[in-house]
Amino acid sequence: MGEREFARLVASVPMEAPGAELAYQAVVDIAPSEELGDGPWGGRRIVPITGGRFAGPRIAGRVRAGGADRQTVRDDGVRMLEATYELEADDGAVLTVVNHVVIHETDQGRYARSWMEVTAPSGPHAWLNQRVLVGTLNSLKPERDAVLIRTFVLT
Repeated sequence: MGEREFARLVASVPMEAPGAELAYQAVVDIAPSEELGDGPWGGRRIVPITGGRFAGPRIAGRVRAGGADRQTVRDDGVRMLEATYELEADDGAVLTVVNHVVIHETDQGRYARSWMEVTAPSGPHAWLNQRVLVGTLNSLKPERDAVLIRTFVLT
């Protein structure tokens, strides 16, 4: 394909940038991290998830204890996180979240963005199974041993 054909094809489809709407915000309580030693991709550690709360326009409830955040600290300073935990909605429905986070701190600021897989049971929260979810992550220390996760649905 030549440059002209490429430009023609790209111009033939209107640009549609995704939007985002808040799905929920979660305060996730955490225990101290435990170092697991170096692996082939960098330093490894685990951070136990001990509870918390979440709420959004269409869903609210508690963060169940028992999940964990597994982290790899790469040689370039980037932290790769994979947190798996359960949210229990106020109506009793249990959702499983797998949150993949990239954190990079530089002199210009902090980049902490994620993409999530949420598995919800059939019923009123099934919409979470049918959308792409992205998020942000902020530490709440020293006020609380917790992180704030904001989850958005791409529209």
